[in-house]
Amino acid sequence: MSGALWTSGEAVVATQGRATQGFEITGISIDTRTIQPGDLFVALADVRDGHDFVAHALAKGAAAALVSRLPKGVTEDAPLLIVDDVLPALERLGVAARARVAGKVIGVTGSVGKTSTKEMLRAILSQQGKTHAAEASYNNHWGVPLTLARMPRDTEFAVLEIGMNHPGEIAPLARMARPDVAMITTVAPAHLAAFENIEGIAHEKSAIFEGLEPNGVAVINGDLAVTDILAAAWSGDMIRFGEDEACAARLMSVDLEDGATLAHAEIDTQSIDFRLSTAGRHFAANAVGCLAVVYALGADVAQAARDLALWAPPAGRGARETVALPVGAPIELIDDAFNANPTSMGAALEVLAKATPNTGGRRVAILGDMLELGPQETAIHKGLAALPWFAVVDVVHCVGPLMRGLYKALPEARRGAWFETATEAREALNTLVGPGDVVLIKGSKGAKVSLLVDALRKLGHGLPNDA
Repeated sequence: MSGALWTSGEAVVATQGRATQGFEITGISIDTRTIQPGDLFVALADVRDGHDFVAHALAKGAAAALVSRLPKGVTEDAPLLIVDDVLPALERLGVAARARVAGKVIGVTGSVGKTSTKEMLRAILSQQGKTHAAEASYNNHWGVPLTLARMPRDTEFAVLEIGMNHPGEIAPLARMARPDVAMITTVAPAHLAAFENIEGIAHEKSAIFEGLEPNGVAVINGDLAVTDILAAAWSGDMIRFGEDEACAARLMSVDLEDGATLAHAEIDTQSIDFRLSTAGRHFAANAVGCLAVVYALGADVAQAARDLALWAPPAGRGARETVALPVGAPIELIDDAFNANPTSMGAALEVLAKATPNTGGRRVAILGDMLELGPQETAIHKGLAALPWFAVVDVVHCVGPLMRGLYKALPEARRGAWFETATEAREALNTLVGPGDVVLIKGSKGAKVSLLVDALRKLGHGLPNDA
């Protein structure tokens, strides 16, 4: 058997295309900035047309390019896989990859925690077999077929993240992935701008079961007001996880320490203790869901519980790091700047509340707008002030027009500063944080509070914020 990911002959059959010459590819890329020698460059069109980058991709060592026409600056004898339309061809390549893999595929969706859960499953399943998962949040109409197409044929476990922004997006991706186990982490008021209510989001999340294999297992969050909607969407085997007594994978207790989570769970009749190397009640809940997935796969649950300690949250999703300052005690940064909704905001603030600052330090929250919450967005932001965790947060800085509602609702003793934009807040960062602080930075990606994460790191290097 060839060691290639795809030979030209296999790719031609899968994509229904035409190869200009024989080739073997070892990877697949849609970005010339990160392409590796031996990759197939896929010329997708978005803001820019990928065909404009084919010559550059080949110059950097791409083994071939998936195109719908001869790109400018490329000769007819170049290694090309020519198809009618690039994206449908990539989808067919993904479907073919799924068909040739005998291992188990796990699909993960949910309003919160998809990427963290995907990485948690990767951490524990990779200790029990060859595991494939995307390096980033490739969960949309490009990312899912790309992740499938990259899947080696000898994969034993594949973990795919399936996301959505609008109704009708999950089912076709799930049918492409055909998971053996499908997990819904939670249903929360995210993307409400595209849905009438949270029940609508639950129906959309449960559409992942439209792709679940006939003998597959659904793993659903059993603690939700909409759990019954999720349960009604699948008639086959199902495992509920959570704290509710009806859950077969039940989280019995959680103890948050500064930088760690200790938990006790029962999976079917098996009693399990596990430790996470970071703090977070929401992480513990997802961990129990992951153990339920392992149970559904017939893998070793006890080993998986031990290996949960190997997992750490990805950047932008609760990752913690120490920033050493030129003078004074270091700052501990909690980087949760990739996404935000009311559920994840509460979870992140609990983590901050449990953190212990260095001597002289404070618990500082820098919170950016939560986007796509629909007509109730102003009230939702203001309503955050009722979260109990603010009682032990020393100061809260708010960023964005929506967060002005929270800023005004906070007790004066907790109020820091409010900024219209993340750029304005970045300019003032030196005055917002200090030595010994624990600093949570959280907001929706579009709120761009990640600028503050980068700036805070630069404080550690003694560099100006705009360097």
